[in-house]
Amino acid sequence: MTGYEEVVHHREPDYSEAQRSLIARLEADLAIQLERKKHRLAHSLSVASCAEGLALAYGADPFEARLAGTLHDWDKALTSEQVLARARELGVDMGVDPVLVVPLLHGIVAARDLPVRYPEVPSEVWHAIEVHTTAAPEMSPLDMVLFVADGIEPLRQKSPGIEETRALVGKVALPDLFWDSFVGGIIYVLKGSRYLWPGTIDTYNKLAAARAGSGA
Repeated sequence: MTGYEEVVHHREPDYSEAQRSLIARLEADLAIQLERKKHRLAHSLSVASCAEGLALAYGADPFEARLAGTLHDWDKALTSEQVLARARELGVDMGVDPVLVVPLLHGIVAARDLPVRYPEVPSEVWHAIEVHTTAAPEMSPLDMVLFVADGIEPLRQKSPGIEETRALVGKVALPDLFWDSFVGGIIYVLKGSRYLWPGTIDTYNKLAAARAGSGA
């Protein structure tokens, strides 16, 4: 299995013409959507490539991973107020005042809005986008790939937590890699004295119980 550098510098899979056409269209649309946020565009494309590489390394679908990475931060073009308003329009219920969880909403909102615009994109991609900020008690390989790629893509500034997860690529199974990234994210929130969504605690406990039951 490949390590982090191989994941970052992987060769593009042999996609069909239709797949290449869809990738190009989504990237062109994203460039327009994030025209005023060049750093977010660069991050999104980097996540897409990293997710594709992780998918190749861990046996997930690289095409779906590429699409998920490309679109995962689509609604970062919106202001916090706009994302919050759209979440309320869609009836997104986080169990708390949505003002407290604005940073978690962009993936959920995009996953509900974008399927209308891109009906040809597989439903699995939308689910991965929906849980890329929150995680979930049950994560598919694609879900885990996007979650991890978002945290370790090469444009992310180095930190002990990120470097730890990068070092595990190719050395541990995908569920263990995701677990390390997920726990690292919680630690980041706690150290920054940020609000920790109660759903994260519930997800952590369910994942921890499943890992204990499996002997992980």
